[in-house]
Amino acid sequence: EVQLVESGGGLVQPGGSLRLSCAASGFTFSGYAMSWVRQAPGKGPEWVSTIGSGGGSTWYADSVKGRFTISRDNAKNTLFLQMNSLKPEDTAVYYCAKGFKNTNTDSQGTQVTVSS
Repeated sequence: EVQLVESGGGLVQPGGSLRLSCAASGFTFSGYAMSWVRQAPGKGPEWVSTIGSGGGSTWYADSVKGRFTISRDNAKNTLFLQMNSLKPEDTAVYYCAKGFKNTNTDSQGTQVTVSS
């Protein structure tokens, strides 16, 4: 059974930073691209970033390019999202997802709130 457990969210002031983690189990993590997706209140899922299976290729939504960095540790089956220069519009529940630009999620997610 595929399990994805996100952590690291919280309340941060505009301009601040957070690092999200996603612990994966139930599949061969190193064999899949992985993605981050977010959903703001009242809006649909928004793709944020994807990393290739080996970690050498990354893709970002224009809204986060230059501020967010996706990475992975295949030895620890863990996906990361370093978020810098956070803005109020980054407020959302953040989910990790298996696959390339996949916005389908059924994990719990982690809440990120950017507010002064």
